Amino acid sequence: MTTTTTGDIEKAAGVLRAGGLVALPTETVYGLGADAGNPAAVARVFAAKGRPPSHPLILHVSGADRLAGWAADVPGTARLLAERFWPGPLTLVLRRGARVPLAATGGLETVAVRVPAHPVALALLTEFGGAVAAPSANRFGSVSPTTADDVRAELGGAVDFVLDGGPCTVGVESTIVDVTGDTPSILRPGGVTREDLEAVLGRPVAEGTASRIRVPGQHPSHYAPNARVVLVEPENLLAEARAAQEQGHQVGVFLPPSLADAPVKAHAVVAVPEPDDDYARRLYGFLRELDRRGCDLILVSLPAEAGLGAAIANRLRRAAGPRTSA
Repeated sequence: MTTTTTGDIEKAAGVLRAGGLVALPTETVYGLGADAGNPAAVARVFAAKGRPPSHPLILHVSGADRLAGWAADVPGTARLLAERFWPGPLTLVLRRGARVPLAATGGLETVAVRVPAHPVALALLTEFGGAVAAPSANRFGSVSPTTADDVRAELGGAVDFVLDGGPCTVGVESTIVDVTGDTPSILRPGGVTREDLEAVLGRPVAEGTASRIRVPGQHPSHYAPNARVVLVEPENLLAEARAAQEQGHQVGVFLPPSLADAPVKAHAVVAVPEPDDDYARRLYGFLRELDRRGCDLILVSLPAEAGLGAAIANRLRRAAGPRTSA
């Protein structure tokens, strides 16, 4: 249940117009929003998150009819995908329009844009009238927030206003697709699956692992809790947990359905569902829960990478990535 009122929407739009920062709910995760056309406001987003300035932001608009000036052109493939998946968890990489400051794109001549499928976000975008640049509302590299309380706990006073739209329903970030070339390419898996995209387009969609276009979520360490995350093959999970616990670690375990009835020697255990909507929606909550329970090590097995399993596995790999400086 949301606690957002019409007055809250009007206040949040006023904060954006004044160059302030607003945390807003989307169906994927909570975003830290600023007026996309205001370079000073955009700079505040980077400062609040501790985000490297070379990492582009995603622009949010209220509809595909609001792309004028933000995107230089919208090719047919982009129009087809937007018609099917907007509002929704799909971000399209387009040529940068004249209204987009380079500060919001990390210096690139491309821009990432989407229309969120959350009534509070859409109400704010409609009231505001422009584009809102909004990465996830957390410190750079850490677990993305899926509730307003997550935002308040992590960013506190760095946010001028928090819109509470209730828990996010998708729970992992949007799929990012580059549509600037001849072949659409997934730069980040997310809430729209590869299978969904290919069904609409009627042709294969590439995986842009070698793309030179920078987009959010490509840093080696991302979505990371305080505890160290280690990837373990399912058949080794119980033995690795027991050994780490005996070595003095406070071990947290993501227990897959295949091991649901197995005895686990660990400090804390979360039973994860099959790699579907429920797992994606609860993923970041599981990581935050094991942090709250005092774990210093989290052992997890990757799910099968079909459907939403691809996005879940992507997030877990990056959560387990090397934690070097940006």
